[in-house]
Amino acid sequence: MKMTKIISSVLTGTLVVGLVGCGGVQRNPGRIYMPDMTYSRAYETYASTQDLTDEGVHFDHMPVAGTIARGEELPFPYAKDASGDTTNYIASRQVKDPLSPLDSADLAEAGRLFNINCAICHGAKLDGNGPLWKDGSGPFSAHPAQLVGGAQYMSMPEGQMFYSVTYGKNMMGSYASQLTRKQRWMVIQYIKAQQTASLPSNKPTPATTDSTGTKSRI
Repeated sequence: MKMTKIISSVLTGTLVVGLVGCGGVQRNPGRIYMPDMTYSRAYETYASTQDLTDEGVHFDHMPVAGTIARGEELPFPYAKDASGDTTNYIASRQVKDPLSPLDSADLAEAGRLFNINCAICHGAKLDGNGPLWKDGSGPFSAHPAQLVGGAQYMSMPEGQMFYSVTYGKNMMGSYASQLTRKQRWMVIQYIKAQQTASLPSNKPTPATTDSTGTKSRI
């Protein structure tokens, strides 16, 4: 009889506690083991630091100021000139191509990059006669630069070319968002290779025919 009363009391107490615990809206979550894992702070990618609360963490994928991402080359030493200024454009002439000479496979890749990004204006033959000019019948009103054959561009230093491709020059916009720093240098090395190949000293000597009808090369 006594045991029955004890069991009955325990069950009654449990029922009362359960009813009280389930009644109403509970605002307090109680104690939580390792609360930092239960309530982690979300990354606020696009929020400015002024918009963040104590619960937010600012994260924008940008490298820390003054650092260089792994695999990236040293940054170009000259910033874009202010409007009307050409100081850095002129100074960029002294910058040398940091890449080693491209092998045949890399040179072919550089040619592919040129055809995708540059040939529409400068032409696949680098003669300035791309589809946007097309002998003056295209939509462009200004003749694109003649990279092969044009005296100004045949003698243009590679650093100055890189400046133009990186920041844009005249009617050409910047290609820094389309091509990585390495790819821009690859394209410039491809242009320089095509310029060198176009020089008379690098062209094969035409065959001549002597009085006996035999072809020879001078």
